[in-house]
Amino acid sequence: VQLQASGGGLVQAGGSVRLSCAASGRTFSNYDMGWFRQAPGKEREFVAAIRWADSKTVYGDSVKGRFTISRDNAVNTVYLQMNSLKPEDTAVYYCAARTNGGVISSYLKKDIAYDQWGQGTQVTVSS
Repeated sequence: VQLQASGGGLVQAGGSVRLSCAASGRTFSNYDMGWFRQAPGKEREFVAAIRWADSKTVYGDSVKGRFTISRDNAVNTVYLQMNSLKPEDTAVYYCAARTNGGVISSYLKKDIAYDQWGQGTQVTVSS
């Protein structure tokens, strides 16, 4: 499985960005998918996840109400719509896949839940 994240860039505070993560593999629809981020000097932080079984979503507290995760199994892609961006959202964003999907959504907040990671895409929010 290979994950290719894209869509990052420079955006002003209050703006929006949509990240995409394209996955290889014939059973993408069975993968639980997640987004994490890491800012310089900080630990990796959970952002959002979506289960394959029922498309249930879960979000980190800092992005609830502003970010939306979704997936399109027809094109093997997961998205992260990021609205009302703040300078503190600046980070490298990583998509991740749990290829043996079906765990409870709360477990998907942990990076150890995932076995495949993409290369990351930089999002910079200017004030």
